[in-house]
Amino acid sequence: MKIDCNQYLNHQKLLSAGYLIDNQWLSETEASLRSSLKVTNPATKETLATLPYCAEKETHAAIESSLLAFKKWSLTLAEERSHFLRKWASLMKENQSDLATIMTLEQGKPIKESLGEVVYAASFLEWFAEEAKRTYGEIIPPHKHNARIVVEKQPVGVVGVITPWNFPLAMITRKIGPAIAAGCTAVVKPAEETPLCAIALMNLAILAGAPAGLINVVFGDYEKIGNVLTTHPIVKKISFTGSTEVGKLLLRQSSTTLKRISLELGGNAPFIVFKDADLNRAVDAALICKYRNTGQTCVCANRLYVEEAIYDSFCELLKSKVEKLKVGNGLDETTEQGPLINEEAFKKVNQHLEDAIQNGAKIICGGSELKNDLAGRFFEPTIVKDVNEKCLINQQETFGPLAPIIRFKSEEEVIELANRTPFGLAGYFFTKELSKAWRVAEALEVGMVGINEGVISTAAIPFGGVKESGLGREGSHLGIDEYLNVKYILMGI
Repeated sequence: MKIDCNQYLNHQKLLSAGYLIDNQWLSETEASLRSSLKVTNPATKETLATLPYCAEKETHAAIESSLLAFKKWSLTLAEERSHFLRKWASLMKENQSDLATIMTLEQGKPIKESLGEVVYAASFLEWFAEEAKRTYGEIIPPHKHNARIVVEKQPVGVVGVITPWNFPLAMITRKIGPAIAAGCTAVVKPAEETPLCAIALMNLAILAGAPAGLINVVFGDYEKIGNVLTTHPIVKKISFTGSTEVGKLLLRQSSTTLKRISLELGGNAPFIVFKDADLNRAVDAALICKYRNTGQTCVCANRLYVEEAIYDSFCELLKSKVEKLKVGNGLDETTEQGPLINEEAFKKVNQHLEDAIQNGAKIICGGSELKNDLAGRFFEPTIVKDVNEKCLINQQETFGPLAPIIRFKSEEEVIELANRTPFGLAGYFFTKELSKAWRVAEALEVGMVGINEGVISTAAIPFGGVKESGLGREGSHLGIDEYLNVKYILMGI
């Protein structure tokens, strides 16, 4: 087991070639004798690391370690937990450059976006450092004179955290922050594509003073690891970000022990531009909302609806900006769009584009693989117009740099079209009319709405969806409640 990418870092101790149990980095597993986890750069196909391949045995050990740690951590004062989280966040920001480099190497996103994600990820630790001190209970007026009623909140216990590859730091801290703040301990399974970010993050946690077993990390056989986490009676909660298909599987598995569960799943976000909108503002927002992280975000604008009166103008203005996007290796500071994460992602974008063309859509920008001197799969930032409802691109989350622009004639029509999906994570629309803003915001069947804005994520907001986009909320003051049990106490006096 080895790390091959230390030459890119200022502080080489950030990375360890192992999985983490009891604050010890371990390199040998029964599974790794048969296989190993190879981490590669999606832009160059360069091998970044070879890591041990974990399965059931390692996951059981991680859970047992977390249980022992929970018995002590759950008794710590809120101020102690807060201090640890603040220290951890501070170390993240001190090591921003290295963390961003690791992220770009294994995930592919442009270095500017990676630098931003480090700060964003640290903000969850900072936010929940404060929320740790605000897990208030309540006193309820009693139903009889010789009684007092108290409600308090207690940590749920050991938490299983399963995170995706597209935001490999922020999706960990958004889950771990409230768990640790509440007094829980955790077993983290990062995505197979991006375990190095998790390793670096945990090394900083140890440096910040994390006790042994507070956070354990395993990676490798995702099916076996996931099955143990969801069925083990010691694990009291599962928090997952990823596809709806996998989320449903985890929900079924977790039902065997009636675990608490939070699911942040797929989206199919509508991005609506009314004729009275500020056109330049809407186009600029569409550019970042669609093409950030090469279109590989769950809250990406997946369907762009533009009112008929401004349809052609919007298409031309967006095209003029998209054609200027520079695609390449994320380590190049001038790069604005990196590679797709893997071959499957490339095939899906291509499938959606070909299907749209077969159903009458027209390419007005991009439309093919971008050839360069790198080995990764790069897809041109693409726009198609005259897209109809039959297209796969309207029915499924594309997760790539493909923007379909669909014309509409009325407010009623576009709301019906926007809601014609089993998903309901985020939605966006642009208008200057106040009454329309309220009507549309309340009519969209989503958990989050951006009005005249294309970027809506921050630590202070309740992130999550409705319908098949998930259960529960992350971030905000609501996020910590997902890791707390409510206990009612009746005292006779």
